[in-house]
Amino acid sequence: MASVFDSLIYMFSAGSSFLDMYILLLLIVALGSSHAGCKFDCKDEYHFSVTDYGAKGDGQTDDSIAFLETWDAACTASTPSSRFIVPPNNTYLLNPIIFQGTIIGPELPSEWDGKDASGWLGFKDVNGLIVDGFGTVDGRGQGWWDQSCRYHPQLQHCTTLAPTALNFMSCNKSIVSNLRLVNSAQTHLLMMGCDSFVVNNVVIESPANSPNTDGIHIHSARNVIITNSKFSTGDDCISIGDRISDIKIDNVVCGPGHGISIGSLGKRGNYVQVERIHISDALFKGTTNGARIKTWQVGRGYVRDVTFENLMFDSVQNPMIIDQNYCDVRNTCKEEETGVEISNVRYKEIHGTSSSEIAINLKCSNSVPCYGIWMESIELKSTIIGEDVVADCANAHGQELDVFPAPCLLN
Repeated sequence: MASVFDSLIYMFSAGSSFLDMYILLLLIVALGSSHAGCKFDCKDEYHFSVTDYGAKGDGQTDDSIAFLETWDAACTASTPSSRFIVPPNNTYLLNPIIFQGTIIGPELPSEWDGKDASGWLGFKDVNGLIVDGFGTVDGRGQGWWDQSCRYHPQLQHCTTLAPTALNFMSCNKSIVSNLRLVNSAQTHLLMMGCDSFVVNNVVIESPANSPNTDGIHIHSARNVIITNSKFSTGDDCISIGDRISDIKIDNVVCGPGHGISIGSLGKRGNYVQVERIHISDALFKGTTNGARIKTWQVGRGYVRDVTFENLMFDSVQNPMIIDQNYCDVRNTCKEEETGVEISNVRYKEIHGTSSSEIAINLKCSNSVPCYGIWMESIELKSTIIGEDVVADCANAHGQELDVFPAPCLLN
């Protein structure tokens, strides 16, 4: 097995007949399907299709050996760029198998020329997928960071687009575990359109100054569990997007990074639906934010039934923050009569230190205030010995019990 290679895998076809599919390390998602049946040199790249190695794709025949033989052929090919292809519109039955190897991304953004640069490794419409292993997936994102418009706007050809390392699209009843993701060009793991998805014992690492390198981003998903994991990123450790319900996050460490964020939501004036989010037993170390909810004034809809409990903050700039006036440039967006309604948010058993004066910062909308906020057993102090911290709330209604700094909610 080659230790360094750039390989491409086509998105797995839909089918609930995928049984116990164990993948230690994954190949890069193919960026087109026009050569799905090509075994040898096509457009200066080698292509290896599982059908050429005996896979039937009928949902009944065991195709495990064909997949392993295809993998071995792709990995031992005398080319720096191979494609491992699983043709669409078939259903492949796999018994437990292990794909082994070291996965690295293309080092230079120019290597993506002519290809879809939005994603790197991807799975679509796979039910019962298990991605498990103790290897490392290295996105080698430095080249993308060096041309990011966020940090290098002066560049003539700066870019806001960069590949997401792992994409799971419409993958239900699936698991990602025991994996290390490092230096993604952008988000490390994207979950979109998934139902019943578990992330367990995953380590995600990228430099604190790497742009837009969210650890995990969840969008249009439900019944998601993220547990026993560690995040060190240049953006949100975990970000929660729109059309979300029943998310549980526990036993995680975040830092450096921008915290665990719900949002931003409603930027395009859309109707937001986020509910039943439970975040507990988390440690935030040196992050810019801790427990954060952020929405745009032009948005509509709701964020409701959110719980933050048993959280520890170690020198966090904004430990507890709600911002219903989120804007690209702070305090420059005009006041709107619309807004995303935030209600029934519970904070309980929260302790630690704030690196800024405002430890609790709830900036709710004049037009659509926050309701049903509950704070209990909270003690936040300044990172600097002898300094005080305060709570600053606007248009936030609720109740408080045993809260320090001094309560700030409206009845």
